[in-house]
Amino acid sequence: MEVLSTEFRIQLVAIITSFVLMFLVVRLILRGKLREEYSIIWISGTALMLLFSIWRNGIDVLGSFFGVYSAPNLFFFAAVLLILIYLLHISVVLSKLQKQNKSLSQEIALLKDKYEDKAEK
Repeated sequence: MEVLSTEFRIQLVAIITSFVLMFLVVRLILRGKLREEYSIIWISGTALMLLFSIWRNGIDVLGSFFGVYSAPNLFFFAAVLLILIYLLHISVVLSKLQKQNKSLSQEIALLKDKYEDKAEK
C-alpha cells in the first residue's frame, strides 16, 4: 500500500475544506441567513481557495508575474488588502444603519408624543 505524500494530503484537505465552506455559504443563502450581496464575497473567496488548492503552482506563477520574491507574501498581501477593503465597506454600511436607526427612533418618539397628546384629550 502506497503512502500518500504530504503535499497531496495538504492539497486534499484544502480542496475538501473549500467544498465544505462553499456548501456552508450556499446553505446560509438558501436559509436566508446570508444576503446575496455579501455572499458574492464569500463565494469568490471560496472559489479562489479552491482554484489555488487544485492548481498548486498558481501562487508561484502569480508571484513571478508580479515580480514578488516570495509568492506566499503576495497571497497574504492580497488577503490583507481585501480584508481592509471589506472592513471599510462594512463600516460604511454600519454608519448608514446607525444614522437610519437614530432617525427612526426620533420619528417614533415624535409619533408617541403625538399619540399621547391625542389620548389625553
